Amino acid sequence: MRKIFSFLNLTVSTLFLATVALLVAPFDGKGERIHGIARLWASIQLWVSGIAVRLEAAENLPEPPFLLMSNHQSALDISVLLAAVPVSFKFIAKRELFHIPFFGWAIRRAGYISIDRENPREALKAIEEAVRKIKEGTPVLIFPEGTRGTKGSKGRSVGLQPFMKGAFSLASRASVPVVPLAIIGTYELQPTGSILSPPERKGQVFVRVGKPIPVKGKGVSYKTGLMEEVREAMKGLM
Repeated sequence: MRKIFSFLNLTVSTLFLATVALLVAPFDGKGERIHGIARLWASIQLWVSGIAVRLEAAENLPEPPFLLMSNHQSALDISVLLAAVPVSFKFIAKRELFHIPFFGWAIRRAGYISIDRENPREALKAIEEAVRKIKEGTPVLIFPEGTRGTKGSKGRSVGLQPFMKGAFSLASRASVPVVPLAIIGTYELQPTGSILSPPERKGQVFVRVGKPIPVKGKGVSYKTGLMEEVREAMKGLM
């Protein structure tokens, strides 16, 4: 019964709030109001599904602009980050999400960034757009693994997947601090499905904020070193 109610709520809230976002869009040049609507959508979804989210070490978030990098365990991660992170940021998300009626239209109008990982030219355009937004003062969030974690022993998510080099090209070009995030618990609650599928069970999720990693002045050659530094920071938070 809980899953049926969660699904109905998800369907209705997505249609209603996405429509509101589309109506607001012409008067919201930076997409901040739409991001607020997205946070409300995520909070409703999590509350109805019986999922509590706890943000830890929020004091590590610096003044914008900065680049957020998070591990990726589940489709639930997007809702968790929207609800938990108390700043207006732009996701870099796979292009398939932007094709979902209403939901995809709304996130596009919010200024979230579509990336086609299979098309290097389009991926480069996404990085350029993200650099522009960061330089304008808007934080951007990317999943450097590029894909969700896989199943480990006892149904638990395994550790971090290999990182994409493009995420660190973005960090180098933007030359702003990288803030590592660790999401803990989403894989166990929703190991499969899409962002528009309700979680399989109730539970608690933690989002831990790491200390900012400075990038400015380190040059393009630091990309590999930064990748390892971010990986170790995420491991330390998990």
